[in-house]
Amino acid sequence: MISDSELKVCMVGLGYIGLPTAAVIARSGASVLGIDVDPRVVETVNSGKVHIEEIDLDGLVSGVVARGLLRASTQIAPADVFVIAVPTPFGPNHEPDIGYVLEAAATIAPVLKAGDTVILESTSPIGTTEKVAALLADRRADLAIPGHCSGTADVAIAYCPERVLPGRILVELIDNDRVIGGITPRCARKALHFYRRFVRGACVTTTARAAEMTKLTENAFRDVNIAFANELSVVADTMGIDVWEVIRLANRHPRVNILSPGPGVGGHCIAVDPWFLVHADPENSRLIRTAREVNDAKIAHTIARAEALAEAVPGAPIACLGLAFKANIDDFRESPALKVALHLAKRFGDRVRIVEPYAARLPQAFEGTGAQLIDLDTALETCPAFVVLVDHDIFRSVPLDERADKHVHDARGIWPDQPKAAASTPRLRVAG
Repeated sequence: MISDSELKVCMVGLGYIGLPTAAVIARSGASVLGIDVDPRVVETVNSGKVHIEEIDLDGLVSGVVARGLLRASTQIAPADVFVIAVPTPFGPNHEPDIGYVLEAAATIAPVLKAGDTVILESTSPIGTTEKVAALLADRRADLAIPGHCSGTADVAIAYCPERVLPGRILVELIDNDRVIGGITPRCARKALHFYRRFVRGACVTTTARAAEMTKLTENAFRDVNIAFANELSVVADTMGIDVWEVIRLANRHPRVNILSPGPGVGGHCIAVDPWFLVHADPENSRLIRTAREVNDAKIAHTIARAEALAEAVPGAPIACLGLAFKANIDDFRESPALKVALHLAKRFGDRVRIVEPYAARLPQAFEGTGAQLIDLDTALETCPAFVVLVDHDIFRSVPLDERADKHVHDARGIWPDQPKAAASTPRLRVAG
């Protein structure tokens, strides 16, 4: 058995999951090499800095780099454990794209040796881990690959999806339970031994296919429940009822727990992963597909309400609060807030002001629209109309007396006390 100080780990992908995971593994005493295709990411990590926003990650990376436990490179090197944490996007028809995963496996193949463990962490369609094994078997005929050999395999191949919340990644990487699926039970046990080095939560073993479906199921479950809240908000809006009050009252029932609606669903997981299940079995995943369609349609609903708000204050500046896909992070992947703000910027040009405390500049997509990035205080002083798209804590902190005279479309329900329209001073406050 290899000791923590002798263990060599290679993390393929240094993104939102790969870098924090690599740093946590390095903190346990292992020597970690992080591989990324972007030289800027490699340079940043090797300087002890980070290229993503995550609580306490900068200090952790700085520490393990200084101790020589973590370094980054664009070139693969031999290791004892290889962890793949690369993106798995979908195509134009929502078909899953595992190209990055297979490229990562192909990169690992030349340096793989007997006794190594390969673990896929990327959220993946069912059967992806088996495809990784098939690729390695094809590239390395000299090695006995599990599922492609008789008797004991030379290497172990397993799937262990991340299940962390942005903003709490470093805590949840350690404390959350992990589902570890092996190509064979022996593979699962070997991967289990690796995760026990740094995970305090329960580690449960199963098959690779069951672990893959478990991850997709977790995100589809959340997507379906959010879809109910979003659909309810549209119905309430049509009926002229405050959806936030309805949800608050309904949740007083001991067996009801309705989630909060929003402008849609974002992030690389919930907005993407359910499509993998739909693609795998389109005939029997009707509810999952409908939930995805409801949540995507909520973006269009939010745009329509925001446009109505802008037209209610012709020529006036409009403040869009937030671009991230959820509160208190800098992650804009699949963000409905960004899509709404970008649509408004393209239509209303320099009338649009963006307030995003987790961005130093606007994303490139806004170039040429005339939209401006401003701070919250400036928005409160200069903008009569507000579209609340993200529930950042700083937005919640705005007291009523600073926004009482504003026209507001609150897609997050963080200003429930916002005055409704009054006869003397027309205002617009749309919920949902």
